[in-house]
Amino acid sequence: MPTQKTKAKSAPDSLSFEFGRVCLYYSILPFYEIAHMSEKDPAASSHTYLNHDSYHAEGAASPPIYQTSLFTFGSYEEMEVRFKGQSDRALYSRIDNPTVTALLQKLCLLEGGEKALAFSSGIAAISNAVLGLIRTGDHIVCVNHCYPDTYRLLQLVCTRFGVTTEFVNGSDTAAVAKALPGARILYLESPTSWLFQEQDLRALAQLAQTHGVVSLVDNSWASPIYQQPLAAGIDLVVHSATKYISGHSDVVAGALVGRADLINHLSAETAAYLGAKLSAHEASLLLRGLRTLPLRMERVHLSGLTLAKQLSDHSSVKHVNHPGLRVNPHSHLTGYGGLFSFEAGDALDIPRFCNALEFFKLGVSWGGHESLVMPAEISIGQAGSCSAAVDFGVSPRLIRLYVGLEDVSDLWEDLERALFAASPHG
Repeated sequence: MPTQKTKAKSAPDSLSFEFGRVCLYYSILPFYEIAHMSEKDPAASSHTYLNHDSYHAEGAASPPIYQTSLFTFGSYEEMEVRFKGQSDRALYSRIDNPTVTALLQKLCLLEGGEKALAFSSGIAAISNAVLGLIRTGDHIVCVNHCYPDTYRLLQLVCTRFGVTTEFVNGSDTAAVAKALPGARILYLESPTSWLFQEQDLRALAQLAQTHGVVSLVDNSWASPIYQQPLAAGIDLVVHSATKYISGHSDVVAGALVGRADLINHLSAETAAYLGAKLSAHEASLLLRGLRTLPLRMERVHLSGLTLAKQLSDHSSVKHVNHPGLRVNPHSHLTGYGGLFSFEAGDALDIPRFCNALEFFKLGVSWGGHESLVMPAEISIGQAGSCSAAVDFGVSPRLIRLYVGLEDVSDLWEDLERALFAASPHG
């Protein structure tokens, strides 16, 4: 299996593995298409190419939605060439659909990756990456305060295969360095969930390379607009495309972008067989979301930072967790997402605060047009075992906010009213 800068081993010569090898072509086209676009105008930004495609049939402004399960061949010879891996023609929508490929082109362009894969959810992308890289007895190093379902995957699923995970403070580069020897994967999330702590991606990528460890980072919070982990030396980037890439709260999807040899390996090892495919219709909705991604990110950057600063000065707030309020010389962020948290003062009635909000709706997830609120106390009390919030010691006084696209002055008035209503004077 590939680690740092090694090539994926060829699959055994059998029908099932031949089908998996064919799946490698799922992400070949984006690489060549990106090269072709850069030849047309090297000075044009990737943001411009989000809104400019290659020619579509009949001059359509948007890519066609290939709503089909399979693709037929005109001759025996044409089909044989495809199965021998000598053609990149679409075969079966579980592994290669042209609408999904169009999406992968854009994602590779944005992240600066060689190849990409798309999935039916963010956790599907994470699961495919982790399960495709590990073997029995392997060890994973993961940052504290990772996404709750990433934590459950590592603690509930991977342990069944004899794979162990050590959780470390990702902001402490020395602690990560101490944990890395002998690991297979370094799993990062920058910034982290709940506390939004950054990691020095370049330093950690170098450490991972030194130890032959595959580095993987969840880049959902910043999106490719405000953070470029691959440019810092990270091997694989994962996205919950449900969030900013969609931007409309109407799609659940995920993506992996990175080194060609690793994507090839995952295509052959897991992507074709775990079945978490992205449909053509959902891919078209994600393409729609990408058109406005830079504009939406600019809005949530400004609005989120404005509200974080205002909350940090409010008497009912103890502390605000937002990367823009900290000085971090090792930050790789060029801007900020709209998700952050604050610690409520002891006298603030959190349920009453949440119920008093008008524009911030109670809900999980984030990244869409609407503002959301999520109290940590509810997450801590979630039914079932293996809680990241509990095990990482998240304070029940934390409240997570996602700042959407509404007018920021309206959002601040909403927060002020709710804070007053939930205070002893309200």
